[in-house]
Amino acid sequence: MAHQTTIAKTAGYTGIGLHSGKDVTITLKPAPADTGIVFVRTDLPGAPRVKAAAANVTATMRATTLEDGAAKVFTVEHLLAVFFALGIDNCNVEITAAEPPVADGSALPFVRMVEEAGIAELDAPCRYVDLPAAQAVRYPDKFIAILPYDGLRVSFTSVNPHPLIGTQYGDFEIDAATFKREIAPARTIGFMHEVEALQAQGLALGGSLENAVVYDEDKILTPLRFPDELVRHKILDVLGDLALVGRIRGHIVAVKSSHALNTTLAKQIVASAQK
Repeated sequence: MAHQTTIAKTAGYTGIGLHSGKDVTITLKPAPADTGIVFVRTDLPGAPRVKAAAANVTATMRATTLEDGAAKVFTVEHLLAVFFALGIDNCNVEITAAEPPVADGSALPFVRMVEEAGIAELDAPCRYVDLPAAQAVRYPDKFIAILPYDGLRVSFTSVNPHPLIGTQYGDFEIDAATFKREIAPARTIGFMHEVEALQAQGLALGGSLENAVVYDEDKILTPLRFPDELVRHKILDVLGDLALVGRIRGHIVAVKSSHALNTTLAKQIVASAQK
């Protein structure tokens, strides 16, 4: 019988938020069984808490936002993907602002945090979310679905009009080792023509060539880690968003999916399981 897990000891990281541009520190702390992943806003009076759960998603503009009362956090998907792929069920994430650090634009620094902290097994059984039948969310030109499957697999097709990107396809059987090697290093993608519009909306204020893969009209300004880095990062986002369901097995198939579709599917899976 598989047991729930938490981290073995406290670990921390300080940096700036991708969209807020603000300095922020996150501290991962062990948590007891059945806590789940909980963000604790230590910068606010009373240190309000919000659980990483599909029901707490309130926005999906360029990132996933979680909210419960005074507690609000956003751009949490990279950290949540790490917990999901590495099998961390319970953790208190203390955070000194609304957005975790962007680090280098990938999930790799968060993987290193968890490796530094270690993983501890708890005396409680894992709680798996059953998937009795396929679930899907469809828009006219995009979709995401999850099929019953004995394991965790993601097949993603990304379509981008930029001449240096085009159509990319990624298909990965996700376990901890594969995630660390193939998915976690993939960084956020940005385009120079979008920067002014995003910053006018209060987004991408902390973005730079050091924490994103940036393209202008006809060239790439940042060396790639993978030829298909965009689709790998899309898979990272899917894993982070579906982490809001809890421990789930399945084959995720997506075409041009986004945080909006991903989190809608997460809510649909939870509602179906509750029935």
